[in-house]
Amino acid sequence: MMDWWLVYLFTGAVVGFFAGLLGIGGGLIIVPVLINLFTIQDFPADRIVHLALGTTMATIIFTSAASLRTHHRHGAVVWPIVRHITPGIFIGTLGGAALVSSLTGQFLSIIFVIFIFYAATQMALQFRPNPLFQLPGRVGLFLAGSVIGALSSLVAIGGGLLSVPFLTLCNVKLQHAIGTAAAIGFPIAMAGTFGYIATGWVQKEMLPQHSLGYVYLPALVWLVSGSMLTAPLGAQLTHSTKTIILRTIFVVLLYGLAVRMLFNLLK
Repeated sequence: MMDWWLVYLFTGAVVGFFAGLLGIGGGLIIVPVLINLFTIQDFPADRIVHLALGTTMATIIFTSAASLRTHHRHGAVVWPIVRHITPGIFIGTLGGAALVSSLTGQFLSIIFVIFIFYAATQMALQFRPNPLFQLPGRVGLFLAGSVIGALSSLVAIGGGLLSVPFLTLCNVKLQHAIGTAAAIGFPIAMAGTFGYIATGWVQKEMLPQHSLGYVYLPALVWLVSGSMLTAPLGAQLTHSTKTIILRTIFVVLLYGLAVRMLFNLLK
């Protein structure tokens, strides 16, 4: 019998390294890997994608907390934006998590494949929109937070791929947009994890042992352990390695995972 904890630990280590190196979340890698691992372990087929998304969202609690602390220390978090956007984040994220439970695994996989192609292309082109608008008021930030939260919970990400372009469009300095996005990622992760636990709780008889709703605890523990070991190493190499080479490797990896998921869907 395979020691699955080693596989989870290795996956977490790879994700943590790239997260520290490139300043990105690891959900785009963790979700497709967990789908494959849960499939091999014969988890309930119609709940595999839900478990992968829920477990990944729970890992973001830990990674976003570490990222938030670092950006706050450098004064890069615009806290008034965080305060005004967070209520919308909570509503949207909880709504997205509730919606996930009613969607089939195949439909969720299609959404994820589309998003991973978008994310890989955005990263490959290093797209940064030009400022076009002024930052909206409380109502505008609430609505933006609702959309960002809902989409983030559907694909189990911390929201940076959505919130950084939004804040940049609204004339927020890039450094502050990234730092503020890191802070926004924490309430997304908290609300999303709660939503996945709550919606999965009613399905607990169908889920594997050691699951807390749609969060599979053994995978969570080892993924987080691995990522916390290697994230500092990735962060250190940012200043001594040609990041463009490793960024290219990461983009190729994303495209490869997306193509594999697409191939499995077409089969």
